[in-house]
Amino acid sequence: MSFIRAIHGNAGTGAMPVGSPASPETPLRRAATRHERGEGMSRGLRLLLAASAGVPVAALYYSQPMLGVMGSTIGASETVVGLLPTLTLLGYALGILLLTPLGDRFDRRRIILAKAALLSVALSLGSLAPGIGVLLAVSFVIGLTATVAQDIVPAAATLAPEHERGGVVGTVMTGLLLGILLSRVVSGVVSEHLGWRAMYVIASGSVALVGLAAWRGLPRFRPTSTLSYGALLGSLAGLWRRHGALRRAALAQGLLSVGFSAFWSTLAVMLHGAPFHLGSAAAGAFGLAGAAGALGAPIAGRVADRYGPEVVTRLGTGLTAVSFATMFASPWLEPQSRLWLLGASAIGFDLGVQVTLVAHQTLVFGIDPAARSRLNAVLFVCMFIGMAIGAASGSLVLARWGWMAVTVLAVGSALAALTVRLSSVARTGR
Repeated sequence: MSFIRAIHGNAGTGAMPVGSPASPETPLRRAATRHERGEGMSRGLRLLLAASAGVPVAALYYSQPMLGVMGSTIGASETVVGLLPTLTLLGYALGILLLTPLGDRFDRRRIILAKAALLSVALSLGSLAPGIGVLLAVSFVIGLTATVAQDIVPAAATLAPEHERGGVVGTVMTGLLLGILLSRVVSGVVSEHLGWRAMYVIASGSVALVGLAAWRGLPRFRPTSTLSYGALLGSLAGLWRRHGALRRAALAQGLLSVGFSAFWSTLAVMLHGAPFHLGSAAAGAFGLAGAAGALGAPIAGRVADRYGPEVVTRLGTGLTAVSFATMFASPWLEPQSRLWLLGASAIGFDLGVQVTLVAHQTLVFGIDPAARSRLNAVLFVCMFIGMAIGAASGSLVLARWGWMAVTVLAVGSALAALTVRLSSVARTGR
């Protein structure tokens, strides 16, 4: 566990105070202590946290538009080169489960800096990879270390005053979502003009710059747990058993992810067939609907701060269900009108899913401040499980019963998530 030893630092004695000799004073770092005096978080620190989430998570998706070019230049088949994004996302899921909980045990700043450095190195190695074998290994490591984004979110929740926590988390999630949204566009343009290896070099440099900014701008975080690594992972089950709010948040977000993933994993196949006969570029254009989710995240956070995250989760799940349900009208429309309906539906349900995610994060971060990294890990593991189920079931349902069956699956999963959120009203009376 060399990674754990590297970040251990002062975990046994607590976090070093901001402005100590080993922690040079900067305007951003001075701003990071404002929460201790009950003041609001500065715009500069918010932007730093948003960039520190968005730039690393973008590394998960750079390879996807470049797979065809990569396969032809290194002599790999489409099947083998298709394993690159699979291993990247697998590494990300495992990193959330195995590495994210460390944020409660060690100085979260050290973890962020260590992961950023390793991610930058891995991307550099990707640019030099002589063949598919090295690229596959590098892709897995990229996924593991890109989980630095999931260390930034609980860090932001810790730094933010309680009355601003939802808005701050929403701003950070905007950065994360924009990283996902823009990564495919950037990598497609760069690889076309400069080659895929140049994209890895640029990505490595951008992560290094963000890591340097985090080194200068983030304070040290005092560990909130003294559990061993094994006990830390084992405590995830205990958190699940003790906190009904965590179970409901994870279950509802996982259910929303089923429909979300079923739609996006089958859209390109559906558009390729009759009556549309459209290529992958058209399906990719629908992904711009993700901008709605990114823009809605900070708004959702501010609404959660004012009215409570429970209200926002019900609004988000309800919007998702209604947006999916509008697709039931598509058989009675002309092809052009069906495309407009699909686009409007995608904007609506993407906004609903992202709004609900921000509210769920705000909710679970308030459960136990000493376990925010582990709570975030549980939430996102359940979310990824839902996405995997949605991708598999969506493809199966489309092949056997067609697109309307995918719509039924999406609407059903969203209504199930809404039912989970409404069940909290019966328990709390709110």
